[in-house]
Amino acid sequence: MELYDVIIIGSGPAGLSAAIYSARSKLKTLVITGRAVGGQAALTAEIENYPGFPEGISGLELTRLMQEQAKKFGAEIQMDEVLSVNLKEHPFTVTTYSGDYQCKALIIATGVSPRKLGVPGEEEFVGRGVSFCATCDGFFYQDREVAVVGGGDSALKEALYLTRFARKVYIIHRRDQFRAEAIIQERARQNERIEFILNSVVTEIVGKEKVEGVKVRNLKTGEESFLKVDGVFVYIGNVPNTSLFQGQIELDEQGYIVTDRAMHTSVPGVFAAGDVQERVLAQVVTAAASGAIAAMEAEKYIAHLEGKEYPGKEWKP
Repeated sequence: MELYDVIIIGSGPAGLSAAIYSARSKLKTLVITGRAVGGQAALTAEIENYPGFPEGISGLELTRLMQEQAKKFGAEIQMDEVLSVNLKEHPFTVTTYSGDYQCKALIIATGVSPRKLGVPGEEEFVGRGVSFCATCDGFFYQDREVAVVGGGDSALKEALYLTRFARKVYIIHRRDQFRAEAIIQERARQNERIEFILNSVVTEIVGKEKVEGVKVRNLKTGEESFLKVDGVFVYIGNVPNTSLFQGQIELDEQGYIVTDRAMHTSVPGVFAAGDVQERVLAQVVTAAASGAIAAMEAEKYIAHLEGKEYPGKEWKP
């Protein structure tokens, strides 16, 4: 069983940033990517608020560059999925499809998954009109009508992206106000292809072989109506990917990993970074920052284990 200084689970901005800092510190570092490199950031059509890219950059390109940077410093990137972890014995054991690995320090950057509506028709039509990624599937809706469900940044940004293809984009939101940034709201309101259906929820997704429309209920009047659309894109929040760690590490009531400001979890030597623990501002820039912090704290932890002095602050569990 191969022993690494640091194993990082997840390959979004938090995981890749941690890999850059860990490998640059000459720690033997392994990144286990999960199902796809880049996490949710890689599915974002355009990121325009990450420092250093005044013209914006696609999430796929940004995470590709982060991956190359991590590999340049010596990090190993492995396309694999973690099946289980053992955090009760040190060194920690990580089990994947390809085998078992051990590490002195573990950084969890597993991110989040899209929250589902939980209405009839949703599961049945995934891949046949129901999507959680406009960047992935928008191309298939050229000159068609689609609905976007949600009211945050992701919902409005992806609705704007979909107007590149669809002739009409309906934004269905349960309130009459949005959580999205003001500048994003302004762009959506000015786009002639977008129409808002507010104070409303989707109660059913309807179709035979594929999506043909949605049933919508107005929460103020109780009135129900049918909206003919070819696709439904769901952006109503996220669920943390923490099932692997239940019973071994402290989670909050919603399943997010509890950390302190230095990314320490309840288990010494285990750190968490990115959306899996970030509750204040889930952005690429905060994910990358937390990954860097986690890696530097992991370096301090390993130095402490080996009885070495770490330049600057000492390890504090």
